[in-house]
Parts: sequence; C-alpha cells; structure tokens
Amino acid sequence: MIPLDTVLGVIDTVGVVAFAASGALAAARQRMDVVGFILIALITGLGGGTLRDLLLGRLPLFWLRAPGLLAMIAVVAVLVFVAAPRFRLGARMLIWADALGLALYAVLGAEIALLAGADPWAAMLLGVVSASFGGIMRDVVCNEVPLLLTREIYLLAALAGAACFVMLRLSGVWREHAVLAGMCLAFGIRAAAIRFGWSLPPYRER
Repeated sequence: MIPLDTVLGVIDTVGVVAFAASGALAAARQRMDVVGFILIALITGLGGGTLRDLLLGRLPLFWLRAPGLLAMIAVVAVLVFVAAPRFRLGARMLIWADALGLALYAVLGAEIALLAGADPWAAMLLGVVSASFGGIMRDVVCNEVPLLLTREIYLLAALAGAACFVMLRLSGVWREHAVLAGMCLAFGIRAAAIRFGWSLPPYRER
C-alpha cells in the first residue's frame, strides 16, 4: 500500500506542473519576457492551493513547506519559454494542460479538506476552489476572460470530480480507487467538452 503522503505529494506535484505549464503558455500568448513567464506560472500553479489552505487555516501555506515547488515551477516556465516558439505550443496545449491540472487539483483539494475535518459539501467546494482559482488569477492578470465566465464546461467538471471522490470515500471505497475515479471523471468531462464543443445553455431573453 502506497503511503497517503506519497500519493498526495505526487498528485500535488503533477497538478502544480500542469497548471504552471498552462500559466507559462498563457504568458506566451501575451508575448511576455521570461520573468513574466515565471510570474504567471507561479500565480497559476500556486493560486488555488494557496486559497484552499487559507480557507482551511492550514499554515504555513503548502508551498512554504515545500520550497522546491517554486524552483520546479520556475524551471517549467523557462522550458516553456524556450520550447513554445520552437514546437509551436499554443492555445490548444494551454487548454489541455489546464484540464489536467483541474482534474488533479479538484480531487486533491477535496482530499485535503476532508483530512482537515471539513464537511463533505465543504470538501467538494474546496476541491472546486483548488482547481479553478489559479486559472482565474492567470486569466485576470493576462487580461483575458476567465474560462468559468464563458460557456465552457469548467467548474462543472471540477465539481463532478470532487463530488465523485467525496461520495466514494464516504461509501468506504479505498482512497486510491476514489482518487483515480474522481480525477478520471473530472478530466473526462472537461476533455469531452473540449473535444466536442460542449457548453452549458446561455441565458436567453424572451
């Protein structure tokens, strides 16, 4: 059996890398310099987890307890800065990196909230917060409309993944299985929305 701390650490690392890459790709779209790449990657990679920890009262913040994350995000940003023009990494790659980060952080946020003693409904909401807040900050700083304010199926995917994980855990399902099911559901919904252009119906006046 893999220790829980190891599982959470792996999910956290992969999620941070995915979100950092999406932030760096957003910086590429704005033609920023390498410092801008690193800044936007940091905001995107750490934003959701920072708000989650503040709401739960988990201090010091997760990235202050693991300063290596900052160096890792900086390396990812620099790699994207070098690779983006060479391999034509653009908007499509940004969307998929963001989808992966969303799926990972929706479940991670819900898991950390449950471990902190939060009620199930609060754990689901904190999963959504973890998965979305970094992307919101990225889009605002880059002067773009945040995805959750468009017709994209975004928050719904995060909520579905977090809710799936929480309900499975409350039903007694093994943690590893619940984590995998929640991440796959969140990523599957988001991926299908990207692939097939699914969106929620907009408000229409009579």
